[in-house]
Amino acid sequence: MLTDVGRSRSHNEDACASCPEIGAFVLCDGMGGAAAGEVASRLAANQFLAHLNTVSVSRPPPRPPPRPQTRLHTAILAANHAVHRLSLAQPDHAGMGTTLIALLHVPPLQQDRRATPRTRTSRSLPPPDLFLANVGDSRCYRLRAGALLQLSSDHSFVGEQLRAGYITEDQAAHSPMRNYITRAIGPAGRVEPDITSYRTCPGDVYLLCSDGLTRELDDLRLAELLSRHLPARPITEAELDQACAALIHAANQHGGRDNITVLLLAIL
Repeated sequence: MLTDVGRSRSHNEDACASCPEIGAFVLCDGMGGAAAGEVASRLAANQFLAHLNTVSVSRPPPRPPPRPQTRLHTAILAANHAVHRLSLAQPDHAGMGTTLIALLHVPPLQQDRRATPRTRTSRSLPPPDLFLANVGDSRCYRLRAGALLQLSSDHSFVGEQLRAGYITEDQAAHSPMRNYITRAIGPAGRVEPDITSYRTCPGDVYLLCSDGLTRELDDLRLAELLSRHLPARPITEAELDQACAALIHAANQHGGRDNITVLLLAIL
């Protein structure tokens, strides 16, 4: 994972963090006056991981673990509560908020099968092992066999117009309303995340990114850069680092009008 201030901003309001021991990865893009956005993003990321980590280590062995979706939901509520409480307590942080997008990788052997619904068509399939949670317009993509797919849905005014068919992709890309998000961590006392699940395949690469990347580079350019720097073979950490740097460099070359943060997760 890598973050960069970009070419136009004086400070970085993005934050990214991970706890590989529990399979958790999170990225936040803060908003607010002065340094409030920076405070919100870092507080949300830290509280999110701290909550997940506490749940992971505090369960007595005989007791089944909560479902991954439940763990993600309560961790996001904990992050929202922390940011909202601080925004009320400190006038210079009033109204601050942040996006939050996260992945939780839970191998099937670590899941409570009693909590996994089974259907006639799914009995031969393993349960999902990757869980995505999203609030705001930071994004998650999956690169599989050279094809890039956006997994998250933007919680933004333009995103909702696009999904409803009111505007085209081109109009969305150039809309002056692109900065208006409809969900965020912190502004309200409670927030509802989108949580979805996926079955990973060896060779998958998952990209979490702030909109400083996606506003400079379209999906075709992202796919080109990822495929070039992550060839189809077991991926190394060095290659992931190089790919992160290449994405940020390309976004800066295209303008770098916002902070740029990327986090890459490879499934071996």
